[in-house]
Amino acid sequence: MNARAKFRLPKKFKLREEDADAVVLSSRVADPALSKSDAKVLDRKEAEALIARIDTLQNKLYAQRQKKVLLVLQGMDTSGKDGTVRTLFSQISPMGIRAVGFKQPTDIELAHDYLWRVHRQAPVKGEIVVFNRSHYEDVLITLVQGMIDAKECKRRYAQIADFERMLSETGTTIVKVFLHISKDEQRARLQARLDDPLKQWKFDSNDLTQRKKWDDYQRAYEQALSATDADHAPWYVVPANSKPQRDLAIASILLETLEDMQLDFPAPDPKLAKIVIE
Repeated sequence: MNARAKFRLPKKFKLREEDADAVVLSSRVADPALSKSDAKVLDRKEAEALIARIDTLQNKLYAQRQKKVLLVLQGMDTSGKDGTVRTLFSQISPMGIRAVGFKQPTDIELAHDYLWRVHRQAPVKGEIVVFNRSHYEDVLITLVQGMIDAKECKRRYAQIADFERMLSETGTTIVKVFLHISKDEQRARLQARLDDPLKQWKFDSNDLTQRKKWDDYQRAYEQALSATDADHAPWYVVPANSKPQRDLAIASILLETLEDMQLDFPAPDPKLAKIVIE
């Protein structure tokens, strides 16, 4: 299956609650006899097999030191950005992998332009960098909170497009994923955090404030994704109510991307064949 084609942002894009629950991948889709628990097990096994292949390609990327990959993860609170990072890269060598989480800007970061803190975290040759949230916060939160107006937002879309084009033209392969969950699924996940003493550290009361603006964020995401989708920096919309399906979909997209990069280990040096270690 061509996962990139399946999840690529459509031309007429609108976020719908029911799409967040879609069963989208895996060989078990056509087997209605499977229980939900058995289906999840199969999804996880398929994702693990893909991750093993990603590991092999990432090793070649790191050894080659010529190309770079940027994976951008965006989504509403509890959509699974942290879980995606943990699942996709827990079985991969930490060499050549770096995850960056963007929180509220510091005073120093605010003193620079909004892309400054993002650009300095871009991948170097041989590296895969995962952005857990990203420069898109500066056209999402800022717009919904009334910190910028529509005119400034449009200006930032153009600046982000220029920024991503520059990264692409200097050797970075960009993959942008929106994790799509429903409002009801977010409610369940927030409640689960409150109910579990071991997960209460994840709860932020500000999440409830932002949840009240759910519809505003949905419209802001529709606008931002449509305005910044490009062949060199594509957006993929992944249904994320099911965590195993989410992981399987993103692993499929990343694997297809790496396979298309034609990665390989550096050619052997003929001179080294004559060396004998005594």
